[in-house]
Amino acid sequence: MRRVLIDTNIYTAFKRNHSAIIESFKRLDFIGIDVTVLAELYSGFKGGNKETINAKELEGFLNTSRVHILNHNEITAEFYANIFNVLKNKGKPIPTSDIWIAASSMQNGLALFTLDIQHFREIEGLVLKTDY
Repeated sequence: MRRVLIDTNIYTAFKRNHSAIIESFKRLDFIGIDVTVLAELYSGFKGGNKETINAKELEGFLNTSRVHILNHNEITAEFYANIFNVLKNKGKPIPTSDIWIAASSMQNGLALFTLDIQHFREIEGLVLKTDY
């Protein structure tokens, strides 16, 4: 899987110099980052004491040629609605932000690279990248 959408925890692990994540990034051709992930990151930065430094580092990451910001549209909303209802019917709700991230991953045909397998494993059709 050389094309992925990264979850918030993957970016955080990357910034914390998690060696396996860094090595995995080197093998990727396309790194998608959903606007929901950006919102989670910026929210975390604002709650911390290194907001400016963290935002600047993220900006540098976003400006690399392999990284692409993925926005939402009507199709993303349809994926979201389908995922939400399937999980609701299964009695397996997950956080709203994770549904948006999964919807974006599925819409764009990207494997979701995450450390949070338990939130995503119930989503039918979602490809997870769990090896790193």
